[in-house]
Amino acid sequence: MMDGLKRSFRSVAGFSYTGAARRAFAEVGRRFRQPVSESEYVAIRANLRDLWPRMLRSRRKIATQLYVAFAVIVALTVSASIVGWFSFDRVGVAQRHVNEESIPEMVAAFEVAQYSSSLVTAAPRIVAAQDIEELDLVYGNISDASDSLETELNTLETLLGVAGADTGAFNFNDLRDGAHLLTTNIRTIRNQRSELIVQSEKREVLRERLAEVRRSLDVTLVTALDDQLFYTMTGYREVGVPPDPRDVHFSAAELERYRLLSELQADANIATELLGNAFAVSEAAALEPLRERFEAAISRIELNLEALRSSPIHAEIAPIFESLAALGTAEGSGFNLLYQELRLEGRQSELLNSNRVAAVALVGEVDNLVGAARASAQEATEASTQAILTGRTLLLVISLISIVVAAMVAWLLVGRVLLRRLGMLSAWMRKMAGGDLEAQVEVGGHDEVADMAAAVEVFRLHALEVQRLNLVELLAEDLQEKNDELQAAFEELRRAQDQIVTQQKLASLGELTAGVAHEIRNPLNFVKNFSESSAELLTELQEVLEETGDNISEDQRGLIQEISDDLNDNMERIRNHGDRANRIVHDMLMMSRGSGEFQLTDINRLVDEHSRLAYHSARATDTNFQLDLQYDLDPEVGELEVIPQDLGRVFLNMVSNACYATNEKRTELTEKGEGYFPALQMSTRRHEDLVEINIRDNGNGMPPDVIEKIFNPFFTTKPSDQGTGLGLAISNDIVREHGGTINVTSAPGEFTNMQIELPLVRPTVNLEEEAVEEMEEVEEVEPVET
Repeated sequence: MMDGLKRSFRSVAGFSYTGAARRAFAEVGRRFRQPVSESEYVAIRANLRDLWPRMLRSRRKIATQLYVAFAVIVALTVSASIVGWFSFDRVGVAQRHVNEESIPEMVAAFEVAQYSSSLVTAAPRIVAAQDIEELDLVYGNISDASDSLETELNTLETLLGVAGADTGAFNFNDLRDGAHLLTTNIRTIRNQRSELIVQSEKREVLRERLAEVRRSLDVTLVTALDDQLFYTMTGYREVGVPPDPRDVHFSAAELERYRLLSELQADANIATELLGNAFAVSEAAALEPLRERFEAAISRIELNLEALRSSPIHAEIAPIFESLAALGTAEGSGFNLLYQELRLEGRQSELLNSNRVAAVALVGEVDNLVGAARASAQEATEASTQAILTGRTLLLVISLISIVVAAMVAWLLVGRVLLRRLGMLSAWMRKMAGGDLEAQVEVGGHDEVADMAAAVEVFRLHALEVQRLNLVELLAEDLQEKNDELQAAFEELRRAQDQIVTQQKLASLGELTAGVAHEIRNPLNFVKNFSESSAELLTELQEVLEETGDNISEDQRGLIQEISDDLNDNMERIRNHGDRANRIVHDMLMMSRGSGEFQLTDINRLVDEHSRLAYHSARATDTNFQLDLQYDLDPEVGELEVIPQDLGRVFLNMVSNACYATNEKRTELTEKGEGYFPALQMSTRRHEDLVEINIRDNGNGMPPDVIEKIFNPFFTTKPSDQGTGLGLAISNDIVREHGGTINVTSAPGEFTNMQIELPLVRPTVNLEEEAVEEMEEVEEVEPVET
């Protein structure tokens, strides 16, 4: 009783009980089991009087309304389940009848029909087999179908339970007898077909032997006839032997021999033709006339052969005619073989006709069987369909009621009472989350949603207070961020000033370089001119010696000649090194005066000169620096159309960076006491459509994150007083203007390889032409007259 009372309170009042409540109910239960006093009775009556008002108040609770809605839905669900169970039970009864009786019968009937069809079509397939292997394969499939048919018949007999009795429109024993007759006929046809295949193979062998005998007879008899005719008419038996007298070679005996040979040829043609015609005969009765004519021809052949026994040709043609006779009359060959084959074919035709009749009867019985099985399955299916229709109707009615109830619950309770008010509360909370803490909303009611709205109002008031406190902290953080930004801008401005100062120093250095190069060029011209004048004086001295050669001795002449040769060699060296120094000065002038124009330039020479210039510049900075310059220049590279001043800057920048990296590594390892010698490899290669220049040093290398930034302007790993971060950025722009690319490969602590790829043909791109300052002409010094 107490348990029922507890459940009533929980479901109606809509609240759960704590441990204290459970103890109270336990106490009440204990009191119920004891005699009730007057005071306790009064208290119980008071609680019962207060029960109804509490129930009226609880009806406003969302939980109570949801419990009632769920109870109605559960009741409808239970009703639908009962109806479904009842419908499924009826469907199950019908389904068991279909599964256990109708479907097995129908399946067995269809299987019998399928395997019966296989047996009906089996005989033509056996007859169509061309060899023993195909016959065995076909018969194997048919044998499987026959065994399966027997199995299905036994299954069907068990299902029907009426072996040997009439069932509906068909007789089961007639069905089994028809299947047995078909199986027996197919087995007989298979055996006869096997014999026919063997007979066919023998016939083909006989045909080949007949053709061989015919060829042998044609060759032998024609040759013998020609020889005999020639001998009879001329008397010559062999070449080189005198002819026999006319009374010998033109005698009656020789003429008789010629006649016998002619008859042998005619009879041989007749016999082979008759035997060949026998292969085309389709009826056994038509073979007998051919056999008689063949035997008559063989008899004539034997008589003629006997008459030619004394002739030398007899020993040659007699075995051939014996083979011909054996082909036609021997046991198991010739006409006997063909007769057996035709007889077997006739028997096969009879069995095929018998099979057709049996097949028609069997198909009729099978159709009756399938019809009976289909009718039984149809009855069971109709019963199942009726049960399903009844259950479907009841479920549809219950479903409609459930939909109406669910719609009412969703509209009245969930929509109006719950979702609308929750939506208002949610919109209020979103406004608060968006920062609008001044917004308020009236939800109304006395349920859980109203309690939640009151809690949110308390939260709003607290959030307003917290917002005021957070605003002060945000302003302080914003001020700190502005200070950090100003400090960063100040540092960036200081670095920019340092870079501008460095660039101005570089510009001044470029002007100084141009002036120095200009001043050096005049002495170089003096050296060049005086070396050329000295060479001319040596030539004139040689001419004077040749004119006055008789006045000096041979030793003096040799000494003078040796001195002249040495002077000529020295003058040649002076001119070569002067030209080289002049080119270096020219390049320095060009570099100091901006870019030039595209022109054909020897790439190998450009690499050699600027690498050495960069090396000597590094040597001027640090006299202790030594570098192993290794050149692997491909002579096939030749000349490319480039701007030599710009491309020279690229080589100069990269070699200078390599010198800095190797010198830095040398300094570090020297301080550690480790051995190391800087090395730089310069190589060029000509490919199908481009030229590849590699500059590889054994310096400290670069990590991947540095490689990604080296072409960015103002990025450098050097101290601020040793680099601006513009060298590789400018080099990259120059190479791209030439249509090329720069690829960097490096391993930290091991090496760095700068690979420059330039196209063989300058790309035709419309680039803005940069203003180029014209070089000042250097005054040429007149050669000094001697």
